Amino acid sequence: MFLSRLFLNPRRRGTRFLLASPQRVHAAVLSSFSPDDDPGRVLWRLDTSAERTELLVVSWVEPSFEHIVEEAGWATAPGESAPYQPFLDALRPGQRWRFRLTANPVVSRRREPDSRGRPSPELSASRQLEWMLLRSERHGFTVPPTSLGVPDAAVTSRGVHRFSRRSDDQTRQVEVTWAQYDGHLEVADVAMLRTVLTTGLGKARAYGCGLLTLAPVVHRP
Repeated sequence: MFLSRLFLNPRRRGTRFLLASPQRVHAAVLSSFSPDDDPGRVLWRLDTSAERTELLVVSWVEPSFEHIVEEAGWATAPGESAPYQPFLDALRPGQRWRFRLTANPVVSRRREPDSRGRPSPELSASRQLEWMLLRSERHGFTVPPTSLGVPDAAVTSRGVHRFSRRSDDQTRQVEVTWAQYDGHLEVADVAMLRTVLTTGLGKARAYGCGLLTLAPVVHRP
């Protein structure tokens, strides 16, 4: 299991073309693995700020990013990978971490009492945050309260990806609602948290959703 990172150059035409569609990013990520390798469930996420654009990938096989670097990266930053298992093995109940998650906040709603539920996205930031909080414990973590007594997590960015997807000689339009969550969590069940860190949370995982990452808590004086 590997956690990999690659910085993209937002000023390059290839980067703009790549980032215009999650389908393109998904294809580029999968092309980072040899046809002879089985990377298992591959998770990826784009973290974008005013300073940089970062591609994160979790996979069972170490990726090779040369083709992405050639089209959309930095020649001086070819990407880096680190074994993920030592970090996963070090998780313990009660630990607190900073977290980031980009997810597809979708629920199943019935239009008629006897009908099957249909996927429906949560559109407001408050409902999107509620969606994540309701799923936290079943995925092995809790979100502790702040000094004000509210959950220490927030929707820090959100939007809708709209792009074309071609399959079976047909092209259809796809919409993926996404929300980025940042905050602090506490480990409740190590096995469940390891599972979500390696297999993702929620739907649309092929389109950059589902990847949860942890970082040490920053203690300010």
